Amino acid sequence: MTKMKQSEFDLSEADINEDLLRELSEFPLLEALFGRRSRRFFLGAEIPDGPLAYKSKHEPVPLNNLEKLLILLGVSGVTGWHHSVTRHERYKPYLSNYSGSASGRTHPSAAGFHTSEVFFTDDTGTYIFRTRDFAPEVGRSESGKLSTKELLLSHQKRIEKLSDNRLHIPNYEPYMEGHNSWVANKPGTFLVFPVGDLAQHTLLNLCFYVQNGLVIYDDINQRKIPGLEKYRHIVDVDNPVPLSFLDQYSLAELSAELATATYSGMLLQQAIGLGGWMFDGIDRLTVLGASGDPDVPGLGFRYDTDERWAIPNPTGLEGVFTSFTPPHYPTMRDAVEALVERKFGKDGPFHPETKGIWKNPSIVRSSAQVHDEEFKEIIALQAQYMFDTFGKFPATVPSVYSLMYLQSHHLDLEYYDKLFDPHSYLSTHAEHLKKWHGIKL
Repeated sequence: MTKMKQSEFDLSEADINEDLLRELSEFPLLEALFGRRSRRFFLGAEIPDGPLAYKSKHEPVPLNNLEKLLILLGVSGVTGWHHSVTRHERYKPYLSNYSGSASGRTHPSAAGFHTSEVFFTDDTGTYIFRTRDFAPEVGRSESGKLSTKELLLSHQKRIEKLSDNRLHIPNYEPYMEGHNSWVANKPGTFLVFPVGDLAQHTLLNLCFYVQNGLVIYDDINQRKIPGLEKYRHIVDVDNPVPLSFLDQYSLAELSAELATATYSGMLLQQAIGLGGWMFDGIDRLTVLGASGDPDVPGLGFRYDTDERWAIPNPTGLEGVFTSFTPPHYPTMRDAVEALVERKFGKDGPFHPETKGIWKNPSIVRSSAQVHDEEFKEIIALQAQYMFDTFGKFPATVPSVYSLMYLQSHHLDLEYYDKLFDPHSYLSTHAEHLKKWHGIKL
Protein backbone atom coordinates (compact mmCIF):
# COMPACT_ATOMS: atom_id res chain seq x y z
CA MET A 1 0.00 0.00 0.00
CA THR A 2 1.28 3.46 -0.87
CA LYS A 3 0.22 6.47 1.15
CA MET A 4 -1.71 8.93 -0.91
CA LYS A 5 0.12 12.05 -2.02
CA GLN A 6 -1.58 15.17 -0.73
CA SER A 7 -1.30 16.91 -4.10
CA GLU A 8 -3.46 14.22 -5.73
CA PHE A 9 -6.54 14.77 -3.59
CA ASP A 10 -6.18 18.00 -1.70
CA LEU A 11 -9.06 20.45 -1.62
CA SER A 12 -8.34 23.87 -0.23
CA GLU A 13 -11.03 26.24 0.97
CA ALA A 14 -10.64 28.17 -2.28
CA ASP A 15 -11.52 25.05 -4.28
CA ILE A 16 -14.94 24.71 -2.64
CA ASN A 17 -17.75 26.69 -4.22
CA GLU A 18 -19.94 27.64 -1.28
CA ASP A 19 -22.81 28.72 -3.53
CA LEU A 20 -22.99 25.16 -4.87
CA LEU A 21 -22.87 23.74 -1.35
CA ARG A 22 -25.65 26.08 -0.28
CA GLU A 23 -27.83 24.93 -3.18
CA LEU A 24 -26.99 21.35 -2.26
CA SER A 25 -28.13 21.90 1.32
CA GLU A 26 -31.45 23.30 0.11
CA PHE A 27 -32.27 20.38 -2.20
CA PRO A 28 -35.56 18.82 -1.00
CA LEU A 29 -35.35 15.38 0.57
CA LEU A 30 -38.60 14.35 -1.12
CA GLU A 31 -37.16 15.32 -4.49
CA ALA A 32 -34.17 13.08 -3.82
CA LEU A 33 -36.43 10.22 -2.76
CA PHE A 34 -39.07 10.53 -5.47
CA GLY A 35 -36.58 11.59 -8.16
CA ARG A 36 -34.15 8.74 -7.50
CA ARG A 37 -33.60 6.58 -10.55
CA SER A 38 -30.82 4.45 -11.94
CA ARG A 39 -29.45 6.71 -14.68
CA ARG A 40 -26.75 4.71 -16.39
CA PHE A 41 -25.98 6.49 -19.65
CA PHE A 42 -22.96 8.76 -19.21
CA LEU A 43 -20.92 11.02 -21.48
CA GLY A 44 -18.83 8.72 -23.65
CA ALA A 45 -21.09 5.68 -23.25
CA GLU A 46 -22.51 3.48 -26.00
CA ILE A 47 -25.37 1.01 -26.26
CA PRO A 48 -24.57 -0.74 -29.55
CA ASP A 49 -27.89 -2.43 -30.25
CA GLY A 50 -31.50 -2.88 -29.26
CA PRO A 51 -34.37 -0.37 -28.96
CA LEU A 52 -32.26 1.98 -26.82
CA ALA A 53 -29.15 1.86 -29.02
CA TYR A 54 -27.21 5.12 -28.83
CA LYS A 55 -23.63 6.32 -29.04
CA SER A 56 -22.57 9.40 -27.12
CA LYS A 57 -21.07 12.20 -29.18
CA HIS A 58 -18.95 13.35 -26.24
CA GLU A 59 -15.88 12.28 -24.35
CA PRO A 60 -16.27 11.18 -20.71
CA VAL A 61 -16.02 13.94 -18.09
CA PRO A 62 -14.52 12.54 -14.87
CA LEU A 63 -15.79 13.70 -11.50
CA ASN A 64 -13.67 16.39 -9.91
CA ASN A 65 -12.36 16.10 -6.36
CA LEU A 66 -15.23 18.08 -4.87
CA GLU A 67 -17.81 15.80 -6.46
CA LYS A 68 -15.92 12.68 -5.39
CA LEU A 69 -15.55 13.86 -1.80
CA LEU A 70 -19.22 14.74 -1.60
CA ILE A 71 -20.21 11.25 -2.74
CA LEU A 72 -17.77 9.67 -0.26
CA LEU A 73 -19.11 11.90 2.50
CA GLY A 74 -22.65 10.82 1.62
CA VAL A 75 -21.73 7.13 1.59
CA SER A 76 -19.85 6.98 4.87
CA GLY A 77 -19.09 10.35 6.39
CA VAL A 78 -18.83 10.81 10.16
CA THR A 79 -21.64 13.11 11.30
CA GLY A 80 -21.17 13.13 15.07
CA TRP A 81 -21.32 10.82 18.09
CA HIS A 82 -23.98 8.14 18.01
CA HIS A 83 -26.52 7.93 20.83
CA SER A 84 -25.72 4.30 21.71
CA VAL A 85 -28.19 1.60 22.73
CA THR A 86 -29.50 2.87 26.03
CA ARG A 87 -31.05 0.22 28.24
CA HIS A 88 -31.77 -3.46 28.72
CA GLU A 89 -33.79 -4.92 31.58
CA ARG A 90 -31.42 -7.89 31.91
CA TYR A 91 -28.34 -5.89 32.94
CA LYS A 92 -29.69 -2.62 34.26
CA PRO A 93 -28.39 -0.14 35.35
CA TYR A 94 -25.40 -0.77 33.10
CA LEU A 95 -25.34 0.95 29.70
CA SER A 96 -25.82 -1.52 26.85
CA ASN A 97 -22.32 -2.25 25.62
CA TYR A 98 -22.94 -3.61 22.13
CA SER A 99 -21.28 -0.94 19.97
CA GLY A 100 -17.94 -1.25 18.24
CA SER A 101 -17.53 2.45 17.45
CA ALA A 102 -18.42 5.68 19.20
CA SER A 103 -19.01 7.61 15.99
CA GLY A 104 -22.14 7.92 13.90
CA ARG A 105 -21.91 7.85 10.12
CA THR A 106 -24.33 8.75 7.36
CA HIS A 107 -25.57 5.16 7.30
CA PRO A 108 -26.89 3.00 10.15
CA SER A 109 -25.10 -0.02 11.58
CA ALA A 110 -26.61 -2.74 13.74
CA ALA A 111 -26.19 -1.71 17.40
CA GLY A 112 -23.41 0.64 16.32
CA PHE A 113 -21.12 -2.27 15.34
CA HIS A 114 -19.66 -0.33 12.35
CA THR A 115 -17.46 -3.02 10.80
CA SER A 116 -17.24 -1.65 7.24
CA GLU A 117 -14.84 0.64 5.43
CA VAL A 118 -15.20 2.18 1.96
CA PHE A 119 -13.03 1.57 -1.10
CA PHE A 120 -13.25 3.46 -4.37
CA THR A 121 -11.66 3.53 -7.80
CA ASP A 122 -11.53 5.80 -10.83
CA ASP A 123 -9.09 6.77 -13.57
CA THR A 124 -6.61 8.14 -11.00
CA GLY A 125 -6.26 4.92 -9.00
CA THR A 126 -7.74 2.80 -6.22
CA TYR A 127 -8.23 4.04 -2.65
CA ILE A 128 -9.59 3.34 0.82
CA PHE A 129 -11.68 5.91 2.70
CA ARG A 130 -11.31 5.18 6.43
CA THR A 131 -14.12 6.45 8.65
CA ARG A 132 -15.00 3.41 10.79
CA ASP A 133 -13.18 4.66 13.89
CA PHE A 134 -12.87 8.32 12.91
CA ALA A 135 -13.78 10.52 15.87
CA PRO A 136 -15.99 13.46 14.85
CA GLU A 137 -13.95 16.57 14.15
CA VAL A 138 -16.66 18.94 12.97
CA GLY A 139 -19.12 20.24 15.53
CA ARG A 140 -22.51 21.74 14.99
CA SER A 141 -23.07 25.48 14.96
CA GLU A 142 -25.24 27.26 17.52
CA SER A 143 -28.20 26.71 15.21
CA GLY A 144 -27.44 22.98 15.06
CA LYS A 145 -26.03 22.92 11.52
CA LEU A 146 -23.07 20.94 10.26
CA SER A 147 -20.80 22.71 7.77
CA THR A 148 -20.46 20.65 4.60
CA LYS A 149 -17.32 22.58 3.76
CA GLU A 150 -15.69 21.73 7.09
CA LEU A 151 -16.75 18.10 6.75
CA LEU A 152 -15.13 17.90 3.32
CA LEU A 153 -11.88 19.41 4.52
CA SER A 154 -11.87 17.11 7.54
CA HIS A 155 -12.67 13.90 5.69
CA GLN A 156 -10.24 14.17 2.80
CA LYS A 157 -7.37 13.16 5.07
CA ARG A 158 -9.12 9.82 5.62
CA ILE A 159 -8.22 8.77 2.06
CA GLU A 160 -5.23 6.56 1.30
CA LYS A 161 -4.12 5.48 -2.13
CA LEU A 162 -3.63 1.77 -2.74
CA SER A 163 -2.76 1.80 -6.42
CA ASP A 164 -2.17 4.22 -9.29
CA ASN A 165 -4.52 2.19 -11.47
CA ARG A 166 -8.27 1.81 -11.75
CA LEU A 167 -9.36 -1.51 -10.28
CA HIS A 168 -9.29 -4.06 -13.09
CA ILE A 169 -12.67 -5.78 -13.41
CA PRO A 170 -13.13 -7.62 -16.73
CA ASN A 171 -16.44 -6.57 -18.29
CA TYR A 172 -17.73 -10.08 -18.86
CA GLU A 173 -18.99 -12.98 -16.79
CA PRO A 174 -18.11 -14.40 -14.30
CA TYR A 175 -16.34 -11.21 -13.22
CA MET A 176 -19.21 -8.89 -14.03
CA GLU A 177 -22.87 -9.62 -14.77
CA GLY A 178 -23.59 -9.22 -18.46
CA HIS A 179 -26.12 -6.41 -18.15
CA ASN A 180 -23.44 -4.20 -16.52
CA SER A 181 -20.70 -4.94 -19.05
CA TRP A 182 -21.39 -1.89 -21.22
CA VAL A 183 -21.43 0.65 -18.40
CA ALA A 184 -19.78 -0.37 -15.11
CA ASN A 185 -16.31 0.88 -14.12
CA LYS A 186 -15.69 2.55 -17.48
CA PRO A 187 -13.28 5.47 -18.06
CA GLY A 188 -14.66 8.65 -16.53
CA THR A 189 -16.76 6.83 -13.93
CA PHE A 190 -16.35 6.81 -10.15
CA LEU A 191 -16.99 3.47 -8.40
CA VAL A 192 -17.47 3.31 -4.61
CA PHE A 193 -18.02 0.12 -2.60
CA PRO A 194 -18.10 -0.53 1.16
CA VAL A 195 -16.46 -3.73 2.42
CA GLY A 196 -17.43 -5.29 5.74
CA ASP A 197 -15.55 -7.35 8.31
CA LEU A 198 -18.14 -10.10 8.73
CA ALA A 199 -15.88 -11.99 11.13
CA GLN A 200 -15.86 -9.04 13.52
CA HIS A 201 -19.59 -8.50 13.05
CA THR A 202 -20.24 -12.13 13.97
CA LEU A 203 -18.02 -11.83 17.05
CA LEU A 204 -19.99 -8.78 18.10
CA ASN A 205 -23.20 -10.76 17.71
CA LEU A 206 -21.76 -13.58 19.82
CA CYS A 207 -21.11 -10.94 22.48
CA PHE A 208 -24.69 -9.73 22.08
CA TYR A 209 -25.99 -13.27 22.52
CA VAL A 210 -23.96 -13.99 25.66
CA GLN A 211 -24.95 -10.63 27.18
CA ASN A 212 -28.52 -11.80 26.77
CA GLY A 213 -27.91 -15.28 28.16
CA LEU A 214 -27.66 -17.11 24.82
CA VAL A 215 -25.12 -19.46 23.28
CA ILE A 216 -25.04 -21.35 20.00
CA TYR A 217 -24.96 -25.00 19.01
CA ASP A 218 -23.69 -26.65 15.84
CA ASP A 219 -26.92 -27.38 13.99
CA ILE A 220 -25.00 -28.46 10.89
CA ASN A 221 -23.28 -31.32 12.69
CA GLN A 222 -26.11 -31.67 15.24
CA ARG A 223 -24.03 -31.26 18.38
CA LYS A 224 -23.51 -28.89 21.26
CA ILE A 225 -20.28 -26.96 21.60
CA PRO A 226 -18.10 -28.75 24.18
CA GLY A 227 -17.10 -26.79 27.28
CA LEU A 228 -20.09 -24.48 27.58
CA GLU A 229 -21.64 -26.44 30.48
CA LYS A 230 -19.32 -24.78 32.99
CA TYR A 231 -20.86 -21.41 32.16
CA ARG A 232 -24.42 -22.49 32.97
CA HIS A 233 -24.59 -19.78 35.65
CA ILE A 234 -24.24 -17.13 32.91
CA VAL A 235 -25.91 -18.56 29.82
CA ASP A 236 -28.78 -20.89 29.00
CA VAL A 237 -26.95 -23.94 27.62
CA ASP A 238 -30.19 -25.94 27.38
CA ASN A 239 -31.77 -23.66 24.75
CA PRO A 240 -28.98 -22.68 22.36
CA VAL A 241 -29.36 -20.77 19.10
CA PRO A 242 -28.39 -22.50 15.81
CA LEU A 243 -24.93 -21.62 14.55
CA SER A 244 -26.33 -21.18 11.05
CA PHE A 245 -28.81 -18.62 12.38
CA LEU A 246 -25.96 -16.60 13.93
CA ASP A 247 -24.15 -16.55 10.59
CA GLN A 248 -27.26 -15.66 8.59
CA TYR A 249 -28.28 -12.98 11.07
CA SER A 250 -24.83 -11.40 10.93
CA LEU A 251 -24.74 -11.52 7.13
CA ALA A 252 -28.17 -9.88 6.90
CA GLU A 253 -27.22 -7.10 9.33
CA LEU A 254 -23.97 -6.34 7.55
CA SER A 255 -25.74 -6.42 4.17
CA ALA A 256 -28.07 -3.71 5.47
CA GLU A 257 -25.08 -1.58 6.48
CA LEU A 258 -23.44 -1.91 3.06
CA ALA A 259 -26.70 -1.27 1.20
CA THR A 260 -27.77 1.79 3.17
CA ALA A 261 -24.30 3.30 2.74
CA THR A 262 -24.56 3.15 -1.03
CA TYR A 263 -28.18 4.29 -0.92
CA SER A 264 -27.16 7.40 1.02
CA GLY A 265 -24.67 8.18 -1.72
CA MET A 266 -27.29 7.63 -4.40
CA LEU A 267 -29.66 10.12 -2.79
CA LEU A 268 -26.84 12.64 -2.82
CA GLN A 269 -26.33 12.02 -6.55
CA GLN A 270 -29.78 13.49 -7.15
CA ALA A 271 -28.96 16.66 -5.25
CA ILE A 272 -25.60 17.14 -6.98
CA GLY A 273 -26.98 16.29 -10.41
CA LEU A 274 -24.83 13.23 -11.05
CA GLY A 275 -25.96 10.13 -12.84
CA GLY A 276 -25.29 6.61 -11.63
CA TRP A 277 -26.85 3.75 -9.75
CA MET A 278 -26.33 1.29 -6.92
CA PHE A 279 -25.98 -2.35 -7.85
CA ASP A 280 -24.54 -5.71 -6.84
CA GLY A 281 -23.61 -7.01 -10.29
CA ILE A 282 -19.84 -7.31 -9.87
CA ASP A 283 -18.41 -10.52 -8.49
CA ARG A 284 -17.20 -9.82 -4.95
CA LEU A 285 -14.42 -12.42 -5.13
CA THR A 286 -13.07 -10.61 -8.20
CA VAL A 287 -13.07 -7.28 -6.40
CA LEU A 288 -11.55 -8.58 -3.16
CA GLY A 289 -8.82 -10.51 -4.94
CA ALA A 290 -10.00 -14.10 -4.78
CA SER A 291 -10.93 -14.68 -8.42
CA GLY A 292 -8.12 -17.21 -8.77
CA ASP A 293 -6.94 -15.42 -11.92
CA PRO A 294 -3.49 -13.78 -11.50
CA ASP A 295 -4.42 -11.30 -14.22
CA VAL A 296 -7.39 -10.13 -12.13
CA PRO A 297 -5.85 -9.38 -8.70
CA GLY A 298 -8.62 -7.10 -7.43
CA LEU A 299 -7.75 -5.49 -4.12
CA GLY A 300 -5.25 -8.28 -3.44
CA PHE A 301 -6.84 -9.60 -0.25
CA ARG A 302 -5.46 -12.77 1.30
CA TYR A 303 -7.78 -15.69 0.64
CA ASP A 304 -7.85 -19.41 1.37
CA THR A 305 -9.53 -22.43 -0.13
CA ASP A 306 -10.73 -25.61 1.53
CA GLU A 307 -12.53 -28.71 0.28
CA ARG A 308 -15.25 -27.97 2.83
CA TRP A 309 -16.10 -24.66 1.19
CA ALA A 310 -17.88 -24.00 -2.07
CA ILE A 311 -15.94 -20.79 -2.75
CA PRO A 312 -12.67 -19.16 -1.57
CA ASN A 313 -12.70 -17.16 1.65
CA PRO A 314 -11.03 -13.70 1.61
CA THR A 315 -9.83 -12.47 5.01
CA GLY A 316 -8.13 -9.14 4.26
CA LEU A 317 -4.95 -7.32 3.34
CA GLU A 318 -2.44 -6.50 6.06
CA GLY A 319 -2.00 -2.79 6.61
CA VAL A 320 -5.19 -2.00 4.70
CA PHE A 321 -8.20 -3.98 5.93
CA THR A 322 -8.16 -7.23 7.90
CA SER A 323 -10.91 -9.29 9.48
CA PHE A 324 -10.99 -10.44 13.10
CA THR A 325 -9.94 -14.01 12.39
CA PRO A 326 -6.84 -16.10 11.68
CA PRO A 327 -4.50 -15.72 9.89
CA HIS A 328 -4.61 -12.05 10.90
CA TYR A 329 -4.82 -13.10 14.56
CA PRO A 330 -3.09 -16.22 15.94
CA THR A 331 -6.30 -17.54 17.51
CA MET A 332 -9.91 -16.49 17.93
CA ARG A 333 -9.08 -15.62 21.54
CA ASP A 334 -6.62 -13.05 20.19
CA ALA A 335 -9.36 -11.69 17.93
CA VAL A 336 -11.67 -11.43 20.95
CA GLU A 337 -9.03 -9.48 22.86
CA ALA A 338 -8.69 -7.09 19.91
CA LEU A 339 -12.45 -6.65 19.84
CA VAL A 340 -12.56 -5.87 23.57
CA GLU A 341 -9.77 -3.32 23.06
CA ARG A 342 -11.72 -1.66 20.25
CA LYS A 343 -14.78 -1.36 22.47
CA PHE A 344 -13.22 -0.48 25.83
CA GLY A 345 -9.77 0.86 24.95
CA LYS A 346 -8.70 4.38 24.14
CA ASP A 347 -11.17 6.15 21.82
CA GLY A 348 -13.59 3.23 22.10
CA PRO A 349 -17.30 3.71 22.74
CA PHE A 350 -16.99 2.59 26.39
CA HIS A 351 -13.83 4.38 27.40
CA PRO A 352 -14.47 7.16 29.93
CA GLU A 353 -12.26 9.65 28.07
CA THR A 354 -14.08 9.28 24.75
CA LYS A 355 -16.25 12.30 24.06
CA GLY A 356 -19.94 11.97 23.32
CA ILE A 357 -23.34 13.53 22.74
CA TRP A 358 -24.38 13.46 26.40
CA LYS A 359 -23.82 16.25 28.90
CA ASN A 360 -21.50 13.96 30.88
CA PRO A 361 -20.01 11.41 28.45
CA SER A 362 -17.55 10.01 30.99
CA ILE A 363 -20.28 8.91 33.39
CA VAL A 364 -22.39 7.41 30.60
CA ARG A 365 -19.57 5.55 28.84
CA SER A 366 -17.98 4.19 32.01
CA SER A 367 -21.36 2.82 33.13
CA ALA A 368 -21.13 0.03 30.53
CA GLN A 369 -20.21 -3.35 31.95
CA VAL A 370 -16.71 -4.39 30.87
CA HIS A 371 -16.30 -7.82 29.28
CA ASP A 372 -14.56 -9.77 32.05
CA GLU A 373 -12.37 -12.86 31.75
CA GLU A 374 -15.22 -15.32 32.01
CA PHE A 375 -17.21 -13.47 29.35
CA LYS A 376 -14.25 -13.50 26.96
CA GLU A 377 -13.76 -17.21 27.57
CA ILE A 378 -17.34 -17.96 26.49
CA ILE A 379 -16.99 -15.91 23.31
CA ALA A 380 -13.59 -17.33 22.39
CA LEU A 381 -14.70 -20.92 23.09
CA GLN A 382 -17.57 -20.70 20.63
CA ALA A 383 -15.59 -18.76 18.02
CA GLN A 384 -12.64 -21.15 18.14
CA TYR A 385 -14.98 -24.12 17.85
CA MET A 386 -16.42 -22.60 14.68
CA PHE A 387 -12.98 -21.96 13.25
CA ASP A 388 -11.62 -25.41 14.14
CA THR A 389 -14.70 -27.26 12.88
CA PHE A 390 -15.32 -25.38 9.65
CA GLY A 391 -11.82 -24.08 8.89
CA LYS A 392 -12.82 -20.43 8.99
CA PHE A 393 -14.73 -17.85 10.96
CA PRO A 394 -17.62 -17.30 10.55
CA ALA A 395 -18.40 -20.94 9.82
CA THR A 396 -20.78 -20.76 6.85
CA VAL A 397 -20.44 -17.22 5.45
CA PRO A 398 -17.40 -15.18 4.29
CA SER A 399 -14.93 -13.57 6.70
CA VAL A 400 -14.91 -10.42 4.55
CA TYR A 401 -18.01 -9.41 2.66
CA SER A 402 -18.86 -6.92 -0.06
CA LEU A 403 -22.25 -6.52 -1.65
CA MET A 404 -23.23 -3.17 -3.15
CA TYR A 405 -21.50 -0.77 -5.52
CA LEU A 406 -22.31 2.85 -6.26
CA GLN A 407 -21.25 4.28 -9.60
CA SER A 408 -21.37 8.02 -10.23
CA HIS A 409 -20.85 9.71 -13.59
CA HIS A 410 -21.92 12.65 -15.72
CA LEU A 411 -25.06 12.02 -17.73
CA ASP A 412 -25.36 12.41 -21.47
CA LEU A 413 -28.69 14.22 -21.50
CA GLU A 414 -28.99 13.96 -25.28
CA TYR A 415 -29.60 10.23 -24.88
CA TYR A 416 -32.46 10.84 -22.48
CA ASP A 417 -33.90 13.68 -24.58
CA LYS A 418 -33.97 11.50 -27.68
CA LEU A 419 -35.26 8.22 -26.23
CA PHE A 420 -37.22 9.09 -23.08
CA ASP A 421 -40.30 11.11 -22.22
CA PRO A 422 -39.77 14.48 -20.50
CA HIS A 423 -38.73 14.51 -16.85
CA SER A 424 -36.51 11.45 -17.08
CA TYR A 425 -33.92 13.46 -15.17
CA LEU A 426 -34.02 16.24 -12.58
CA SER A 427 -33.27 19.92 -12.91
CA THR A 428 -30.02 19.33 -11.06
CA HIS A 429 -28.93 16.95 -13.83
CA ALA A 430 -29.94 19.47 -16.51
CA GLU A 431 -27.88 22.23 -14.89
CA HIS A 432 -24.98 20.25 -13.50
CA LEU A 433 -22.28 20.54 -16.18
CA LYS A 434 -22.76 24.28 -16.55
CA LYS A 435 -22.91 25.02 -12.82
CA TRP A 436 -20.23 22.64 -11.62
CA HIS A 437 -17.84 22.58 -14.58
CA GLY A 438 -18.61 25.59 -16.75
CA ILE A 439 -19.42 23.24 -19.65
CA LYS A 440 -22.29 23.90 -22.05
CA LEU A 441 -22.94 21.04 -24.45
